[in-house]
Parts: sequence; structure tokens; C-alpha cells
Amino acid sequence: MKLDRKEILTALETISVAGEGKNMVESGAVQNVMTFGDEVVVDVTLHTPALHIKKRAEVDIMKVIHEKIYDKAKVKVNIKVETPEKPEIKGKSIPGISNIIAVSSGKGGVGKSTITANLAVTLANMGFKVGVLDADIYGPSMPIMFDVEKSKPVSVDVDGKSKMKPIVSYGVELLSIGFFTSPDQAVIWRGPMASKALNQMIFDADWGELDFLLLDLPPGTGDIHLSLLQSLPITGAVVVSTPQAVALADARKGVSMFMAESINVPVLGIIENMAYFTPEELPENKYYIFGQEGAKNLALDLDVPFLGEVPIVQSIREAGDYGRPAALQEKSVVADAFVEIAKNVVSQTVLRNESLPPTEAVKITTMAGCSPAKK
Repeated sequence: MKLDRKEILTALETISVAGEGKNMVESGAVQNVMTFGDEVVVDVTLHTPALHIKKRAEVDIMKVIHEKIYDKAKVKVNIKVETPEKPEIKGKSIPGISNIIAVSSGKGGVGKSTITANLAVTLANMGFKVGVLDADIYGPSMPIMFDVEKSKPVSVDVDGKSKMKPIVSYGVELLSIGFFTSPDQAVIWRGPMASKALNQMIFDADWGELDFLLLDLPPGTGDIHLSLLQSLPITGAVVVSTPQAVALADARKGVSMFMAESINVPVLGIIENMAYFTPEELPENKYYIFGQEGAKNLALDLDVPFLGEVPIVQSIREAGDYGRPAALQEKSVVADAFVEIAKNVVSQTVLRNESLPPTEAVKITTMAGCSPAKK
């Protein structure tokens, strides 16, 4: 028996698609109908990926053709799902902040917070307006490194709204969960509570005008990272590593997180911390305790910029413990290293802003993944 295409289309007009309010033909879901003797192929495009809706459409098409056209027809239904783009809510930018730089590491113990603190004061000394958000909820160290452990942010009125005023130390604006907890009190929070606290420090603070807001992220690639990527359009990321293989393996994962298609945050470069040991009395001597140029080679391998290296110098540890970042020691090996790194971070940020569109905050789409939010 030869099947008639027009009759089939008329029959398909009796089927409605869930959630569309129109019949399958009128809504445009039926893209094509082809007949070959007693065979019929129906191409359908749906706008919802729900499995039960797809199955229902297939069953309804086969049933109506068998009941209204020919009960022995050989029916094949090809269903394609096209989810229409919907305007999503972007992560909110912070008025007055030009660049948000995430400082990250694949693992703990590589000196990420030390790098963040010293980079911040170096940028401030270069004339930039700088802020630091201590996003390491479970191990906040910025209050110690900036010698403001006992400080408490005050509330100020901004356009009729109450905002937190960041603590200012060495010309850097600073907020940390450490300001709101006792020094000997562990922060025992689940992910949602930690994310909420971060959002408050980000959006309920009077940051004013900043050229750079540095985010000192916790180690790894976990929930806090996704929360921040979801909340903020981050300009770029800086990854900190030490030279040895075990640290480089995790640094590679950190770079991979930002470069993932679903996240797509530009990586401004890699910084190698603890690159070599230099005795104070023999500043020209270099001892490569953890290996040589491991992070530099990783940057080459991943085709991302190498921003510079910081040696192991006793004064860096002492300065961090005493709350006076070592980069403030003028004309020292450490200060020179951070000036070079800061210049490279600035140049890479300028290059990134000239060559790439603004980063969009990430839209969390499922429990298993994420994607960029659409404008």
C-alpha cells in the first residue's frame, strides 16, 4: 500500500506536544515526512530534552498513523532535541572593579596566599588600587599576613544600603572570613553556607574603585571555585605551583579547570614559587631543592604565559608571620621578583582585555557540570 504524505500530516495535527500548546505540525515540531510504499519516516524536533516527552511523542506518532492511516505501516520516528537559547542571569559584576583576578593552586602548601599578599602590595606600590578577597573559607590567612588579625570591618551606608567596609592595610583593601571568626575557631560549614558567606563579602562590601580585586582561592578545584565562577565574571586566573612533579600534576589540573570549555576563564599565567633557595649571605648562589624550572616548563607545555619565579628566602616566611609582606623590602631579591611578576600580570591582563571579550560568569546547569551563562 502506498501511503499519502498529506493524510499523514493531517493525522499528525491531532497530536499535541507537551508544554507547547499547539499541535505537532502547527508548532513546527514535525520537520519532515517521507513515505516509501508502506514505510513512513517522520523527522521531529522537540525543544525539551525530557526523556518521557520524547518517548510520548514517538508513541503518539506511531499510534495515530496505525489508527488513522494504515495499521500495518512501518513507522520510523527520528527525534532531535534543540533547546532554544534563553537569556540567563549573568553573575553580577561589582561596580567600580575593573579586573577580578583569581589566584589558584592545584594543591595546598605551594604558597598561594603568600604570592597573593605580596602581589597585592606590589601592585599597590606601583600605583594601582587593589583589593584582596580571602576566599579560602576554611584556612583564611590574609589577616595574619597583613597584620590585621584583630580588626573588624565596620558597617557603612552606601546609597541607603548597609555595606561592609574592607580593612585597609599597606594600601590594600581586604576582606576575609577570618575577620568574623575567632582565631582558634574552626569553620565547619557545608558548601552552600560557605558560598553564601563569600557572596556577602563580595556583594555586600563597599569596595569602591579598584583596578584589581585578587581572589585568594582555596586549593583544588571544588565547590568554592564553582561558586565564585558562578557569581563573578572573572577577568583571568593565575596558577601558583612549586617545581616538583607532584605539585605540577595538580597545577596542570588547576589550569585545566579554568580552560575547560564549560568554564572558559583565561589563564593569565603560571607563577613558580620556591623556585630555588638563595642564602642571604650568598645571594648569587641558587640551590634547586624542589627541581629546576618545573612550572616554567609546564607553562610552555600548556601554552600559557610564565609570569615569573619566587625563590625560597627566609625573609618571606618571617615577613608573612609578622604581617608585613616581604615584597615591601625595597631593593631585595624578593621585591625584585614580585615587581617582575606584577608587571607580567598587568601586561597579560591588558593583552587579555584587548584581545578577548569580557568573561561571563558560569551557569551551573546540572549537579554534574556547568556552562557559560549566556548574555
